[in-house]
Amino acid sequence: MKSTTLAAAALGLAVALAAPVHADPDIDFANELHTYGIYGPRDYNAWLGKIVCERLYKGVDADADKSVRFITMNLAKGSTQAQAWQFLGASINTYCPEKRPVFEQAAEQHH
Repeated sequence: MKSTTLAAAALGLAVALAAPVHADPDIDFANELHTYGIYGPRDYNAWLGKIVCERLYKGVDADADKSVRFITMNLAKGSTQAQAWQFLGASINTYCPEKRPVFEQAAEQHH
C-alpha cells in the first residue's frame, strides 16, 4: 500500500513538473492540491507547504517519512496517507524543488 501511495504521489509530482508556471505559486499549489482532493484554506495550506520545506532545509525532518508524519498531523481530519504523500510532493515541487532528491529517495526505498 505504501509503495502504491508513494508511486501515485511521484506520478503527481511528474505531472506537476510539466504544468505551466504561473505568477503566484500559492495558487498553483492550491490547484495542485485540489487535483488530489486536498482542500482547505489556501493560506493555511501554503503556509504548511512552506513549513514542510523549512523543516527539510533545517534538518528537522531528516527524510520524507518524517515529513509525511508532520503533514499528517496538520492536514484536515480524514485526509489519507496518500494525500499526505501528495502534499509532500506538491510542497517540494512548489516551494523547494531542490529537495526533490528527498522525495525520490523515499520512492526508491518504498518501491
